[in-house]
Amino acid sequence: MSASLQMEKRHETVSALENEYFDLVIVGGGITGAGIALDAVTRGLKVALVEKNDFASGTSSKSTKLIHGGLRYLKQFEFGLVREVGKERAILHKLATHLVRPEKMLLPLTKDGNYGKIIASVGLMVYDVLADVEKADQRKMLSAADTKVLEPLLADNNIEGGGLYSEYQTDDFRLVIELLKAAQSEGAKVINYTACTRFIQKAGVIAGVEVKDELLGTEYKIYADYVINAAGPWSDDIRKYQEEVTGKKLHLTKGVHLVLPYEKFPIQQSLYFDVPDGRMIFAIPRKDITYLGTTDTFYDQDLKDLRTTMDDVHYLIDSANSYFPALGLKTEDVISSWVGVRPLIAEEGKSASEISRKDEIFISEQGLITIAGGKLTGYRKMAKRAVETLLDRRHDDTGKKIPKCKTKKYKLPGNGFKSPKAITKYKKSLAKTNSHLSKIEISYLVDLYGTQTDAIIEATHNGTNIIEAEVAFCITNEWVYHLADFYIYRTGRLFFDLESVRSSHLIVADQMQNLLGWSDSQKEQEVLVLNQKIKEATVFE
Repeated sequence: MSASLQMEKRHETVSALENEYFDLVIVGGGITGAGIALDAVTRGLKVALVEKNDFASGTSSKSTKLIHGGLRYLKQFEFGLVREVGKERAILHKLATHLVRPEKMLLPLTKDGNYGKIIASVGLMVYDVLADVEKADQRKMLSAADTKVLEPLLADNNIEGGGLYSEYQTDDFRLVIELLKAAQSEGAKVINYTACTRFIQKAGVIAGVEVKDELLGTEYKIYADYVINAAGPWSDDIRKYQEEVTGKKLHLTKGVHLVLPYEKFPIQQSLYFDVPDGRMIFAIPRKDITYLGTTDTFYDQDLKDLRTTMDDVHYLIDSANSYFPALGLKTEDVISSWVGVRPLIAEEGKSASEISRKDEIFISEQGLITIAGGKLTGYRKMAKRAVETLLDRRHDDTGKKIPKCKTKKYKLPGNGFKSPKAITKYKKSLAKTNSHLSKIEISYLVDLYGTQTDAIIEATHNGTNIIEAEVAFCITNEWVYHLADFYIYRTGRLFFDLESVRSSHLIVADQMQNLLGWSDSQKEQEVLVLNQKIKEATVFE
């Protein structure tokens, strides 16, 4: 696709946003906003979505990369939340089989840990029941010896046993992109790098939004019957455009994850383990790295200044060393990191870890619908509640029948699979017919793009480099406008394969200059911004 064609597509979207009338405008292009867009458009609503930065660039690319059932919420007696996210986990595995991958999690039991043998056994059993876990995947209680076989790095003198239970690993940013692609295919108008700057009001009721396109430098208005604020950590800032924020407010908590070379942290099994301050954290192996997290501390500073600090690094490294003293992990072993904030609902007197992860909906006097809180795993149900809040209000005004939610069985782009076995078969088939690519390259592509890998590989048959084919696919199909968009929010390479970023970014910058029409100075600026992103992920103060 040429630069003129790529920008022409954006101009067409802007023209539609500016000149058409919508049932709904969504502010925020993270997992919640994307889920709302697909839910609403598949119910027949005319939908627009605007995101001020890149899609998934906030909390939705900074999770632990797990679609999990919320085991720890049992300790807070949030049985309803465990049940909901557990059932949603199974649904998401069917909707995006290549992106929501089975992962066994080991809960080691120690003499002074959060879970004793009896509590762990009962808790995991309740977890299986509430989360509706299939029999083959239900928990197994292990002896100390069996636990050590599964994870030899565990200290001999402190392990009393273990529990093996089911989770799912994912790439959170890819879920967002595929949801948005699905919504667009159904007719939604979605655009990134377009900030909501104020609300349009008629007779004291919100009737749309005013926006600024950061790429084109233009400002325009989008008119709609309803506006849903799904801006995550920025939700209260959006609310301030039309009223003073009183009553329940967001309480932001900071979550940091560290990436270490697998050779430095060579665990055989994904782990959920105790740390000295009474919390629990994850350690998850992934190809040639292991990532570790997360922290959970209050955050009340400017979101533009969000960084992984040396204190964060020390906390996680010290926590891992306390459980795996033989490793002797050091801060200089960290090769990358990511940090995000959770948009929780403030609760008086509770610590960051104790605050509920439930979502809530606020409706202002002017009609703004805001949804906040919640978990990645529960995005579909959050979207359903938000859209039905809108439809209930519309029904009261018009008497129109409320259409049913259709997203429970709506397979996302790239998911042409019925099971993980089908994915393995597809990878083998691609390897057999594409000898110019390694099995590692094929596995990487399929895990991210599913059956869309066919289109990427097809472009390599004329001699195009595989990463250049991937870049072209993302620019053509996935709203990529900046170098960092590709390396962070489409592929996660900056987190999981930093060396590939360093070795390829100049070639990719040249390619993006050709495809997007950058000037030489703009290309230089893109490289500078990417290098700054690398510094933020790797240098800690």
